[in-house]
Amino acid sequence: MSLIASTAEMVGRDAELELLGAALRRAMAGETSAVLVAGEAGIGKSRLLREFRARAGDDVLMLAGWCLDYGSTPAPYGPLPAILRAALAALGDDAAHAAGPGRDALRVLLPELGPAPADRTSGAEGLREAIANVLEVAAARHPLVIVVEDLHWADDATLTALAFLLRALAGHRILFVFTCRVDEVRRGGSVRTFLVEAERARLLERIEVQRLDPVQVRALVEALNGPTDDAGFARLLERSEGVPFFIEELSCEASGPLPDSLRDVLLVRFDALDEDARRVVRVISASDAVVDHDLLTELAGLDDDRLDAGIRAAVGAAILAVRSDRGYGFRHALLREAVHDDLLPGERSRLHRAYAEALERRAERGECGFEAALAFHWHQAHDARRALGAAIAAAERARTSFAFSSAVRFGELALELWDQVPDAEEVAGRSHLELLKGLGSLLRNAGHDERAIAVVNLALDEVDDSTPPIVRVKLLRDKALYVQNSGRPGAAGLVRQALAAMHDGVEDERLRAVLLNLLAGRLMVEGDLAAAVDAGEQALRIGREGGFENVVSVAANLIASSRLHLGEVDRGLELYELSWEHARDTDAKLRYWVNHSDSLSTLGRYREALKAAERGVEHAKELGLERSSGSILTENMVEPLLELGEVDRAEELLSKDLTLRSFRIFRVYTTASRIRALIWRGRIDEASALLEEWRPTFLAASEVERQVWYSIIDVEMAIGLASGRLADAAQALERMLDHETPRLAHSARRLLDGALIVAGMRATGDAARAGALAERIREAWSEHHAYFEDWGVLVEGLLNGDAVSLREAIAVADRIDGPVMFRSALRLELARALVAVQGDRGEAATALAEAARIAERTGHARLRRETREFADASRLGASPARGDGSELTEREQQVLELIAEGLSNRQIAERLFISIKTVSVHVSAVLRKLGASSRTEAAARHRA
Repeated sequence: MSLIASTAEMVGRDAELELLGAALRRAMAGETSAVLVAGEAGIGKSRLLREFRARAGDDVLMLAGWCLDYGSTPAPYGPLPAILRAALAALGDDAAHAAGPGRDALRVLLPELGPAPADRTSGAEGLREAIANVLEVAAARHPLVIVVEDLHWADDATLTALAFLLRALAGHRILFVFTCRVDEVRRGGSVRTFLVEAERARLLERIEVQRLDPVQVRALVEALNGPTDDAGFARLLERSEGVPFFIEELSCEASGPLPDSLRDVLLVRFDALDEDARRVVRVISASDAVVDHDLLTELAGLDDDRLDAGIRAAVGAAILAVRSDRGYGFRHALLREAVHDDLLPGERSRLHRAYAEALERRAERGECGFEAALAFHWHQAHDARRALGAAIAAAERARTSFAFSSAVRFGELALELWDQVPDAEEVAGRSHLELLKGLGSLLRNAGHDERAIAVVNLALDEVDDSTPPIVRVKLLRDKALYVQNSGRPGAAGLVRQALAAMHDGVEDERLRAVLLNLLAGRLMVEGDLAAAVDAGEQALRIGREGGFENVVSVAANLIASSRLHLGEVDRGLELYELSWEHARDTDAKLRYWVNHSDSLSTLGRYREALKAAERGVEHAKELGLERSSGSILTENMVEPLLELGEVDRAEELLSKDLTLRSFRIFRVYTTASRIRALIWRGRIDEASALLEEWRPTFLAASEVERQVWYSIIDVEMAIGLASGRLADAAQALERMLDHETPRLAHSARRLLDGALIVAGMRATGDAARAGALAERIREAWSEHHAYFEDWGVLVEGLLNGDAVSLREAIAVADRIDGPVMFRSALRLELARALVAVQGDRGEAATALAEAARIAERTGHARLRRETREFADASRLGASPARGDGSELTEREQQVLELIAEGLSNRQIAERLFISIKTVSVHVSAVLRKLGASSRTEAAARHRA
C-alpha cells in the first residue's frame, strides 16, 4: 500500500514481474487484460506493483484507487473516484465530453463536477456506462494500467462496476491490476464470487505472490543489514516464515532480542518514536483512508513545527508514507491495525469522536461525502444516537449513488442501533416500519431478494389497525416485486392482496394502475393471457382518465403482447404503437423496444424484429445505456439473426455478453441462444452439456415465465433433430402438445420444427409414427395458428411430403424473410420425394444442389451433412464442394493448426491469449470455410 520505495532491492519476484510485463504487452497491443496479484498480508504485493510501475515507463498512464474498509462496511465505489479523477485530468480539454450521454452521472462519484442530477432514471447502469466511456477515450490516447488495491475490501457496487468494465472495455489498450489478500476473502462473499466468475470466464489471470525461500530471505536480510550470523538468521527465518514485511520488521531489531508476539514485532519501530511522532501515528491509525494534512493538524493538537517533525520521524521510520500532496497513510495495513489495537478503550473512543466532530465541522462548511466515515467514527465512539443519524445519512448517500450493498450495511447498522436510542424515530426522521420498508428496497436493489422478503415480512408483521392502509398496500407491492425477482411463484397473488387492500380507503389511482400493470405483467409471463388482458385494460383506463402517460404506455405494451399470443395480432401491433406514443421515461421506452422486438420475432417477422432491436440499442446508446440495458436488446437481435442464418453475427453478439452479474432469468435466455448457436454449428455434445448444466435453472424459471418452458422444448427438439434422435425430438414436441394451456404464439415455431421431425421419420422409414405425429400437428395448427398462414404452407409441405406441396412451400419460403433453414430443408425433402417416386431426377438434382448451397452458405451443420449423405446415396451428383482453407484469416489459420495438434478450446485460448468464447467463434468459422462437420475432419484436411 505504500508509495515510498523500499530501502532494499526487491528480491525473488522476477517471475511475477515477467507475468505482469506480458500482460501489459498484450494490453498495449489492444487486447484488454486483467491480473489479480494475490497473496497474504505482508507478502509484498504493493512492493511488486511499485517495481512494475517503475519498469512500465512514461508511455503508460497509471490510474490507481484503493478499496477502503470502514469497519464491516466497505466504502461505496472506494477506488473509482481516484481513478476517474486521474483519467479526466489526463484528458484535459476533452474531459467534458469523454463520458458521452451519461456524463452527468459522474457527479454521483465526483461532487466537484457539480450537484448530482435530479433525474437518475438511468441509475447504476448509466453511471457504469459513463465510467466505461471515460476510460475508453483515455485508452485511445495512452495505454492504461488501472490499479485497484485491497480488493478484499471492495463493496458490491465496486465489484459490479469492475465486472462490467472487464467486458465492456474488451479490445482496448487497458490492463487491470487488482491486489487482494485472498486468504481474507470469505467463502460465498461478493469478492469471492467476483473472482470465481471472472476467472471462470477467463477475464482474469491470477499471479500468486509466494513467501520467500531461505536463499531469498538471506538475500533480503543482507540487503537490509549486511552480513548476518547463522544463529541470528536461523531465528529470523523461523519467525518471519518468509513473509517480506515481517523480515523487514524483524531486521530492524537484528542486533537485539526478537520480540515474542507479532504485535510486538509490528510495534518495535513505533515504540522507538518520540511522543509527538507517536501522537501523529495514533491519530492516523483511526482512519483507513488517507488523512489530509489539515485534518491531521486539527486532530493531533500540535503546533506546525512539532507536527512536521513528528510526521517526518514516522515517515523516516517507514511507518507512515506520503500518499498525495496533502495526505498520509500507513506503509502497511498491518501496522495500522497494530497501532489502533494498542490504543486503550477510552483513548480509542475519544479519537474516533474527534474524527467525527472534525468531519461534521467540514460538512457544515459545505464539504460533502463524509457520511460513511461519520457512521463509522460515531459507532466506534459508542455514541449510538449520533451513529444512528449518520448511518441513515450514509445509507441514503449510498442509495443515491447506486451503491446498494453499502446502503444495505448502513441500513442494517441503523436497525442494530435503533433500540439503543430512546428517540430513534426523531433522530432517524422515520418510523421503525419505514426503516424496514426502505431496507427491504435496498436489499432488493442489491440483489438480496430472499433477505428482502424476510425484511418486508417483518414490516408487514408491524402493521396494525393504526397503520394507514396505503402502507400495507405498498408493502404487499414490494413483497410481490421481491418474490418476482427471486424467481419464486406467488407474485400475482400478492399483487391481488394489495389491490384488495386498496378498498380500505386508499384513493391513489396512479398506485392502483401501477399495481394492475404489475399484475398484468406477471399473468402475461405465466401464460394466463385473458386475465392479463383484463388487468391491463383496467390500468389503461385509469391511466387515460388520470393522464398518467407511462402507465398508459406500459399497460398498452402488456396488453399488446398478451393479445398477440391469443391470436389477435393486428390489435396487438396497434397497441404497441399506442405504447410508444405514451412512453415518457427511460423505463417505458426501453420496455417498448424490448417487448416489441421480441413480439415481432415471435411472429416470424425477423427482419422487422432485428431492425426494432437495433433501433432499441441505438436508443439505449443515446441514453448512455448501450452496454447495460442495451445488452438485453442485443440478445433480442440474436434470435432473428439465428433464424435468418446470420450465425456469425449472432455468435459475435453472444461473445460480447455483458451479463456477468445480471439477473439470472436473463442468463437463461442468453444461454438458450448459445445452445441454439452450438446446435446450428453441429457441436451437439457441447450443446447437450450446456443444457444439462442449466436444466435446473431453466425448470425453476419456467415455473414463473412461460416463455422459458417453450425454450426448453425448443432446444430439446433441436438437439434431437441435429443428433438424429428423432424419437427424443418428438417426445419434446408431444410434451408441448399435451399441455392444456392456450397455445401461445411461441408454439407456432415449435410446430414448424415438428413438421421437420415428421419429414425425418418418413425419410428413415418410420411412416406410422410420422403419420400419427403429423395428425397431431395439423390439429394443433388449425386450432391456434390462423395468423401464420405462410408458415402453414411450410408445415403442410413437410407433413404431406409430396412434390406438389413441397414446391408450393419452397416458393413461400423463398418469399418470406425466414426461417432460412427451411429453404434448404424443403429442397432436400423435394429431392427425396422425387427420387422416391422415380420422378424427374434432373429437378431432384437441382433441388438438392440448391439445398446444399444454402446449407453451406449459412453453415447449418445438420443440413450440410444430410445433403451430402443423400447426394451420395441417391447418386444425384457429387457432394457439395468443400473448402480448401484458402479463405481462412491469419488467426483462423493459427486456430486450425492448434486444432490439428489436438488442443481443446481452452488450451487454444491459453496458447493464443484470447478468451474461450473468441476461440469458439474462430473454430466455427474454420469448420464452415473448410466444409468440415467436425474438428477431427478439419484436422485431417489440414494434415492432408
